[in-house]
Amino acid sequence: MKAIIPTGGRGTRMQPITFSNNKHFIPIANKPLIFYPIETIAAAGITEIAITYNPGWLNIVKTFLGNGSKWGVKFTYILQEKPLGLANIFQVCQDWLAGEPFLLHLGDNIFADGIKDQVDRFLDKQPDGMVTMVEHPENTRMGVPYFDKRGRLIKYVEKPKNPPHKFAIPGLYFFTNTVFKCFTGKDKIKPSARGELEINSPFQWLIDHNYRVDVMEYKGKWLDPGKFDDWIEANQYLLDRNLKHHDFSQHINQNIVIEGRVQIGKNVTLENAHIRGPVSIGDNVVIKDSYIGPFTSIDKGCRIENSSIENSVLMQDVVIRDIDEAIDASLIGTATEITGNHHDPKISFFLGEKTRLNL
Repeated sequence: MKAIIPTGGRGTRMQPITFSNNKHFIPIANKPLIFYPIETIAAAGITEIAITYNPGWLNIVKTFLGNGSKWGVKFTYILQEKPLGLANIFQVCQDWLAGEPFLLHLGDNIFADGIKDQVDRFLDKQPDGMVTMVEHPENTRMGVPYFDKRGRLIKYVEKPKNPPHKFAIPGLYFFTNTVFKCFTGKDKIKPSARGELEINSPFQWLIDHNYRVDVMEYKGKWLDPGKFDDWIEANQYLLDRNLKHHDFSQHINQNIVIEGRVQIGKNVTLENAHIRGPVSIGDNVVIKDSYIGPFTSIDKGCRIENSSIENSVLMQDVVIRDIDEAIDASLIGTATEITGNHHDPKISFFLGEKTRLNL
């Protein structure tokens, strides 16, 4: 079995961060978003992964991800020339798949409890297609499965106005080679009103042609950090879930307080600092005369002086200096600099890279 992870998409819900940065490479809990699906697929025992990319992004994506050896897998990079939809993503991978069953795992979805049960179920039962479903209070903005009285899948509808239940289909899809029949013939699937081959169309084609499509509920934790608030919440969850207790005796002195679960990278300088976990601090970070509160992830090269921050995500090389009030619930882009003095009790930011903000 093989896997496909797309890295394209416009990331409009995460602008301005995504004006100059691919959403899949923005960190959550100090790890690029796309690392989570890669790790999940590798943990399920799949070792061949296609990474699809849009024109102009190959060198960036390859430089960022390498050949897959970091995760014990092999990457093949495949161009999606035009943004023609999720179904087109595996359509352009047909030659590479060479007839094998496969899964498509969206690069911006996190299945925190793994997908091995889903992979094993698909390989064991051998349906022609399979979707997962999760209970979700906002399923009207997602794909929704419809069932007959016997519990069989009869429709897969994108963003229905009045869904019959609270289940939705997240970004994990399974197919056999049979699915490629949907792209040919008189009854082939057609682009939607927005000009894309939507992911529900091949499943509906399979159902309409009497092929078997199974549904399996995903009962683990699923995260879809597609917009700002979701990103902050995902960062909270993953820090709380994944951070362990470490020995920080080399950092501790009378001017440094470290409480709770804190992860500290290499060459980190702490002076007169109070850090209260869960917190993740990357390499080459400097923290002086500052408080770092819970649920904060600080990427490499950041510098924080005479300031207080909590519940936030700092990308690489952020500088925060002389901010009197607490910065809270913020996502701050690469190489942003925030300096000055202000007198509100709390402030919050959503800043793209290389921003300069003087308060």
